[in-house]
Amino acid sequence: MQDSPSKRTFSPLQEWFSTGPRPALIAGPCSAESPLQLLEVARFLSGLNADTVLRAGIWKPRTRPGNFEGPGESGLAWLADAGRQNGLRVMTEVANASHVELCLKHGIDMLWIGARTVVNPFSVQEIADALRGTDIPVFIKNPIHPDLDLWAGAIERINAAGIKKVVAVHRGFHIYGKKRFRNSPQWEIPIRLMEDMPDLPFFCDPSHISGKRSLVPGIAQKAMDLGMSGLMVEVHPDPDKAKSDARQQLSLQGFSEMISGLQVRALDDFSLSGTVALEKLREQIDRIDADIIQLLAERIGLSREIGVLKKEKNLTIFQIRRWKKIMRTQLQSGELLGVDEQFVRAVYQLIHQDSIRIQSEIMNKKPETAKELRA
Repeated sequence: MQDSPSKRTFSPLQEWFSTGPRPALIAGPCSAESPLQLLEVARFLSGLNADTVLRAGIWKPRTRPGNFEGPGESGLAWLADAGRQNGLRVMTEVANASHVELCLKHGIDMLWIGARTVVNPFSVQEIADALRGTDIPVFIKNPIHPDLDLWAGAIERINAAGIKKVVAVHRGFHIYGKKRFRNSPQWEIPIRLMEDMPDLPFFCDPSHISGKRSLVPGIAQKAMDLGMSGLMVEVHPDPDKAKSDARQQLSLQGFSEMISGLQVRALDDFSLSGTVALEKLREQIDRIDADIIQLLAERIGLSREIGVLKKEKNLTIFQIRRWKKIMRTQLQSGELLGVDEQFVRAVYQLIHQDSIRIQSEIMNKKPETAKELRA
């Protein structure tokens, strides 16, 4: 089903979304609540010195029944009318083929596929089939949980249906338990997808990552610092009275202040490329990277030898006192050298996991094979 990377083609964002000194912007309420609400937001957005798309949820998949679930098809007419009156393109979320057909019928300009839908390849394929023969832009949010293959698979299914105007949207990942953000950013996951699909435009949804309006600008700036093309932000005329996701929606004024304060940086380092200072620093980094790989290889070799000894002496692989001592020592060293504590923990947890993997393989081999490894 999936195309190979060489067959994937995506339209450059500039071909269908005017981009200038600011990021491409999508803004509007979490849910369409009334025609007047959408008209008020549309009038505000049309007055900004920015190319902005009006967004609103028409069908809202709520976790539990009894909450506001959007206006349904009638809201599509409100959304389309607000866009026409104010010269804005409009977009909404679709979760099945019926939604797609209704959006096309009402002249909705863009669609997005939400995190709850992306987790189900059957649903994504149904949407892809309904989109065949159209040229409508489709934005695909990451799945609820950090599964890179599900996200990439949804993008590939839509692309395989002939849709070239595809955008990935990073909206964070659900992590159980108390946390600062509503959804953990885990920036390494979108960065990995950027590496795998370098021609694919990327947006960020800082509203769903943050969960609190006070945190939205910081996440938006982080997305810009990582070179993302645009933002999808929830904006409401009276956020505290919103029928869904009230805490994370910005006021109209708050949105204006946020985009005015964004620092948008150059995507390429052409201004620095070729300078002596930059090249010297990169040469030093290259040497250090080579040293790191060499030292890791040596450490792996020692882990193998330890695994053989543990097998011969019938010792458990995991030695809690030894592990706690390693972590304590390295955290102290990191603190003295100004290395972030979480970074040190993450690095050594990965190293430790690989040591356990290597020693597990040795422990489960026949005794004579283990002796051969040691020799």
